[in-house]
Amino acid sequence: MASSVANQLFLFFFLWLYTLSSSQAGHHYSEFRYPFIRKASSFPSSSSSFSSSGGGDHAYDYIVVGGGTAGCPLAATLSQRFSVLLLERGGVPFANANVSFSKNFHITLADTSSTSASQYFISTDGVLNARARVLGGGTCINAGFYTRASKRFIHKVGWDAKLVNKSYPWVEKQIVHRPKVAPWQVVVRDSLLDLGVAPFNGFTYDHIYGTKFGGTIFDQFGRRQTAAELLASADPRKLTVLVHATVQKVLFDISGKRPKAVGVLFKDENGNQHQAFLSNSQRSEIILSCGAIGTPQMLLLSGIGPKDELEEKKISVVLHNKFVGKGMADNPMNAIFVPFKRPVQQSLIQTVGITKMGVYIEASSGFGQSKDSIQCHHGIMSAEIGQLSTLPPKQRTPEAIQAYIKRKKDIPHEAFKGGFILEKIANPISTGQLRLISTNVEDNPSVTFNYFKHPRDLQRCVDGIRMATKMVQSEHFRNFTQCDKQTTDKILNMSVSANVNLVPKHTNDTKSLEQFCKDTVITIWHYHGGCHVGKVVNSDYKVLGVNRLRIVDGSVFDESPGTNPQATVMMMGRYMGLKILRDRLGKGAGV
Repeated sequence: MASSVANQLFLFFFLWLYTLSSSQAGHHYSEFRYPFIRKASSFPSSSSSFSSSGGGDHAYDYIVVGGGTAGCPLAATLSQRFSVLLLERGGVPFANANVSFSKNFHITLADTSSTSASQYFISTDGVLNARARVLGGGTCINAGFYTRASKRFIHKVGWDAKLVNKSYPWVEKQIVHRPKVAPWQVVVRDSLLDLGVAPFNGFTYDHIYGTKFGGTIFDQFGRRQTAAELLASADPRKLTVLVHATVQKVLFDISGKRPKAVGVLFKDENGNQHQAFLSNSQRSEIILSCGAIGTPQMLLLSGIGPKDELEEKKISVVLHNKFVGKGMADNPMNAIFVPFKRPVQQSLIQTVGITKMGVYIEASSGFGQSKDSIQCHHGIMSAEIGQLSTLPPKQRTPEAIQAYIKRKKDIPHEAFKGGFILEKIANPISTGQLRLISTNVEDNPSVTFNYFKHPRDLQRCVDGIRMATKMVQSEHFRNFTQCDKQTTDKILNMSVSANVNLVPKHTNDTKSLEQFCKDTVITIWHYHGGCHVGKVVNSDYKVLGVNRLRIVDGSVFDESPGTNPQATVMMMGRYMGLKILRDRLGKGAGV
């Protein structure tokens, strides 16, 4: 019986773990309201000849690499005054039901093909992860929760508070909504308040101590609005967006005293190579917005990084910088499964407890009760493979996998009633690094986060798990789930039995909360770092040692802003776009 429950919990938890991804549908872009979005193969061939000085018939004032959370608002803003080329390696998110509707959130990682909207990767720590590969970036595959950064964070990074307070509302007016709070989320709120995570701050975007309801990018009908919708604010005469445009590297003129970015080399959906160039103006720039994984990878592929690592991969060294790819961090998350005796309404993250001990508490519910989600086969990242990861390799036979798939399909969906309390560590001290595995940009790099390497991170996880178990044992939860009060050991054993990562398990060691944290660590997809200020970029995010190259995304952060970073990363795109325009045109830029 215990084994059956463990298997059921594993399936439920695994399906939840991969809810931040989606499959990409192919469409003709003329169907949509953005005429400036085109396939990469439409790029004019006249730009395909290299010029060390840039320029040419199809030169641009700005080339933004990466049409994601920061890249879309950045490109839209810059296009108000200058010509912009936005290059996105994925396709469009529009008309993709798994991206667009919250009810399909739990099955969005079913597609692990090369055309999927998400690209899975496994860190060397053994933690399963995903990165976006679609116009709109992580806003297309995340849980939709919207909350601003703290005032401390804004001050720490040196941003102009007035400009920040103009940039957040620009995003919010277009794609952010107030959620209809689910009953499960109210129970989470009440139990947090009973535990002293107070006061209750109601509905707010602000990052303040206590318990609150946050915003969402899902509207009242459960439809997702993404950063791609922010392109509606662009000047369509000055913006060109190419999808399925996989940038291979940045091109440099190295004839002067400092390398100067002049263009990019990219591949279209048919595998043909193209080159796009900047105009001759010294104020023109290439801006990398490829995300915390993609941007350091792109710098390395372009010849900027540790000399020995570049030479090992036979990459021509443009600039030696030993800090590229270093200081990679991810906010470790652990989750407690809460079983129900009745169906529960699906809900993504709506409630958050912001504690003073450096732990955030969130929750989700009801995403394992769909017949489609339970019976879905997830390919190499499937529940079948996860379950078998605890067996020696020689025992992972095709017959064993097929037998597990059959058992999975026979499980009634009623067995998956329940939800999760999620505990995330704020500002982890533990960091790691990113290194190239190959020179193919489509291959994931090797990423190490070193979860819980620092004892302070581990202690905060222990504190958070203790809080989560008390929540499960509270009267609020028992009344809602209609389940009897459970012991701490039973709660932890149910969760530790779920194979949510590839870390070796200690299923009978619930006496050690430290071991539980290590065994059950997962990601909440809030990785950052690799291109830190003062080491890879300056305070304006211009890459040190080269001209006309800048970075605008979370790779420059040494902490993830707020409880969820998407609000601040989108705001950052708008903010930096305005700042670049003001620096170039003066405060009277009029945008």
